[in-house]
Amino acid sequence: MRSRRYRARVAGLALVLCTGSSLAQQVRILVQNSPLAGFQYYSGKILWDEMREGDPLVLVREPDNRHDTAAIRVEWRGVQLGHLPRAENAALAAEMDRGVKVEGRIGRLTKDPNPWKRLRVEVYVRP
Repeated sequence: MRSRRYRARVAGLALVLCTGSSLAQQVRILVQNSPLAGFQYYSGKILWDEMREGDPLVLVREPDNRHDTAAIRVEWRGVQLGHLPRAENAALAAEMDRGVKVEGRIGRLTKDPNPWKRLRVEVYVRP
């Protein structure tokens, strides 16, 4: 059974149309918009000037993570930037474990002294 929080997000889904080719349109559904956890501990500061809003991110399940069994690692161009926040990852981790394909992208970059406010991760699923 899905969490109440997950159902609330699904109920308020934002549909994003993106053209993958001139012949067909693909629909993606925005299911999560979260800060990046751990920005200050990984490569975000080093890569900051290269990253752009809209850049694709790879989301990788880490079920063996010793700090969080629902952990989802966030990578940009093969380099770890951090994780989705623990307080917001359980429903998405369960869906990924069921085989749901997810996509991530940089939703917002902000030069802020608070590392939790520097990068927002948008998470999409394809229906």
